[in-house]
Amino acid sequence: MSRRLVVGISGASGVLYGVRLLQVLRGIPAWETHLVISRAAVRTLALELPEWPPEAVRDLADFSHDFEDLAAPPASGTFLTEGMVVAPCSMKTLSAVAQGHSGDLLARAADVVLKERRRLVLVPRESPLHLGHLRNMLAVTEMGGILVPPVVSFYQRPQGVLDVVDHTVGKVLDLFGIEHDLFERWR
Repeated sequence: MSRRLVVGISGASGVLYGVRLLQVLRGIPAWETHLVISRAAVRTLALELPEWPPEAVRDLADFSHDFEDLAAPPASGTFLTEGMVVAPCSMKTLSAVAQGHSGDLLARAADVVLKERRRLVLVPRESPLHLGHLRNMLAVTEMGGILVPPVVSFYQRPQGVLDVVDHTVGKVLDLFGIEHDLFERWR
């Protein structure tokens, strides 16, 4: 049986993080992906990655669930998963998760992961941050969520944008114990 991972893509800049995560996971047959993509993410895709229409991104996942469908499998704790990644994670989505507001499937699935004590990894994309952002980050962390800001690691000597993205995606994969070769390990 495959291990399940819910992948959320919210409307923050940096949708490439979510697309790249799905691309990498697609090549790992032991993992089954369940995608939830927000309406704002669909708009951001058109702006940042016009070569990736929403249908093509959905096709990268094993299953894609409607953002409005609160009866979809990831909305229930009885739907067993290893956890969830939201990449990128907008401040709107972060706020909904921090406050337990489950008005859409993206926030509900994250809430389920937290209540079931599974791993929730958020890749927040915003700069600069104000106190409300920081308080929401603290609240999510106190509930057991893990924040992985997409911070450039120059010691990896990135040669382009994909190297930068791969480093963050690799860090996310590490948190789920998923082997990869997206970056060279420190020796």
